[in-house]
Amino acid sequence: MSGPSIAIVLFPDVEELDWVGPWEVLAAWARTWSGDGVSVFTVADEDGVITCANGARVLPDHTWETAPAFDVVVWPGGPGVSAQLGRDAVRSRLREARQAGVLVTSVCTGSLVLADAGVLDGRPATTYWASMEQLTSLGTGIEPRPDARFVDDGEVVTAAGVSAGIDMALHLVRRLHSEQRAREVRRHIQYDPEPPV
Repeated sequence: MSGPSIAIVLFPDVEELDWVGPWEVLAAWARTWSGDGVSVFTVADEDGVITCANGARVLPDHTWETAPAFDVVVWPGGPGVSAQLGRDAVRSRLREARQAGVLVTSVCTGSLVLADAGVLDGRPATTYWASMEQLTSLGTGIEPRPDARFVDDGEVVTAAGVSAGIDMALHLVRRLHSEQRAREVRRHIQYDPEPPV
């Protein structure tokens, strides 16, 4: 069985949980239910160590030039997002992905990059709570959903801040496979949040 190929974007100062949360969900799906044919990889502008927002260091699997074709892209957020805004190469990459039928998703302030590329124009979307105003200012007719954990608008899915990426990734398992599989993955990673505060 051939399942979806999922690319998770890395860049300097990316927020760790923004990408590691979805990675945990999606990689657990890929590895534990290998018969589903899912593949997950990370992609960055360049080879070499990437230092994340809180100091974790990671090596991407691919550059954009070496990456295989993918059906889904996950764009995380973090302080490093500001360096991506206004960059034609980033905008083109996202627009080309949408035109190719790739499901474009974001976590936290990753949605600002989507908005900057015009991918969110005329769509409902969410982001990190403190960045909602910036989100709407970067596009045209973006409908803010500040109370949503994630927003699925068909071709584009946006998630709120940091840990919301885990919820969105479980939603992707449900959307791309089944609710049953999403429940199994959730139990496998023992994700059952009950914050102590």
